[in-house]
Formats: sequence, structure tokens, C-alpha cells
Amino acid sequence: MTLQAIDCDELRRMLDAGEPIVLVDALPPISYADSHLPGAINLPPEQVDASVVRRLVDPDVQVVVYCSGPDCDSSHETAKRLAALGYTNVRRYAGGKNEWRRRGYPLERAQDHRRAAPRAAGSSPVDG
Repeated sequence: MTLQAIDCDELRRMLDAGEPIVLVDALPPISYADSHLPGAINLPPEQVDASVVRRLVDPDVQVVVYCSGPDCDSSHETAKRLAALGYTNVRRYAGGKNEWRRRGYPLERAQDHRRAAPRAAGSSPVDG
């Protein structure tokens, strides 16, 4: 499968313009929680399942898959699995999270669910 590429400049332009895309972080959940591109959903290859994907990804919207950088294979694997489920408008951002960070573009963190949990009496909040 040959993936159509998207570069950092085009992806940033699309995000800034609010174009309808689904941005997919193909890294493991712990990496996604630490940081991900704004608005990205987490979909590592082993979690690409028809029932999950159909709830998260509109088949008519362009999907952009990324991982850490050009040497990371997770984005290829996630994209292949999406294609096997019938998604035809899938592109890969090879620069990934590393290039995005180097350029100084914003990253998001997953909400720290430990902060939302009730604390025991006398305990202090978790520092993030």
C-alpha cells in the first residue's frame, strides 16, 4: 500500500483553517497521553478494530496518521488497517510529533485523570 504523504506546512495550514480532518496518533497510549498534536485521537495499530474505528472516524473525512517521526512504523500499520476497513482518504504525516515539536507548534496532553479522582483526607493533589 502506498500512502499519500502530507508535510508539516500543509497539515498546519489545514488545522489552522479548520478543515475537516481526523488526526490520528498511532503511538502507544502512554505516548499519546504525554503529548499529541491538537485534536488528535489515539489509534495504535493493535487497536484498529472495525467497531472502534467506525465510532471515531467518519469514512468520508480525510484521515491523517502520524507517529513519532519518519522511522516509526506505527503510522504505516494503522493506515494499512484503516485501508483494510475501507478508508480510502488516508494520508501519512511522516515528520510526526518530533518535527511538530521542533517547529515549536503546540501539543496537547491527555487529561490527568488522577486529578479528577477524589483525594483521601490529608492528601495533596498530584503535580503534573
